[in-house]
Amino acid sequence: MGDLSTAASTGATRDRIIDAAMELFSEHGYRGTSITRIEEAAGLSPGAGGIYHHFPSKEALLTAGVQRQLSRLAALRDIRRLFADLGDLHTELTIAARYVLAELDQEAQLLRLLVSEARHGPKILTDAVVQVVDLTYREFAEWITDRSGSAVSGQQADAIATIGLGALISARLLPNLLGTTHGRVDDNVIVETWVSALEHLLTESDPPSTTAARHSSFGTSATGEISTVARDRQ
Repeated sequence: MGDLSTAASTGATRDRIIDAAMELFSEHGYRGTSITRIEEAAGLSPGAGGIYHHFPSKEALLTAGVQRQLSRLAALRDIRRLFADLGDLHTELTIAARYVLAELDQEAQLLRLLVSEARHGPKILTDAVVQVVDLTYREFAEWITDRSGSAVSGQQADAIATIGLGALISARLLPNLLGTTHGRVDDNVIVETWVSALEHLLTESDPPSTTAARHSSFGTSATGEISTVARDRQ
């Protein structure tokens, strides 16, 4: 029993240190947060080095915190699993929108940290950007291609994923990351509008690239006719 109690206490202390560190990292940046400050926030004796009983370095602590939060996003990185066999596009998109917004709220600390530190911080942050952003977009684009039955090309799916996820991220970016109230819209309105827009993009009979190609062809024809008229006038 004593060993179990000690292990539980150690685990609780470790989690408390990670919680404190991730909060401070997100507010002050990785480089702007000292070990002493983390110890104080975690309820340890400041400057006594208690953190090093649990983590060999500040970077190891950061890695543990980022990995813990990335594990919570595993379902989001494989977004297609959320919609298996539902068979209703409106429902699938509604679930997607609400899930993404909820995850963005839950991982606001990590997002703030990535925005401020990803370019110059430890490699774990660069890797986190790939997992949080790049893979999420890729999985959503792949789901769009699969769900459309190949009616949407890979390039179109990438564009729709960029527009769709970009809109949801933007809905949280300003208030949660930048602390502004501009652009804050009720989530129900955001979701309803988002679902309607993506349903249209995924079900319209004339895909965007086809429409663009036709417009380009029309423009060429019109230019040719104008040129002919101009030559006739000459």
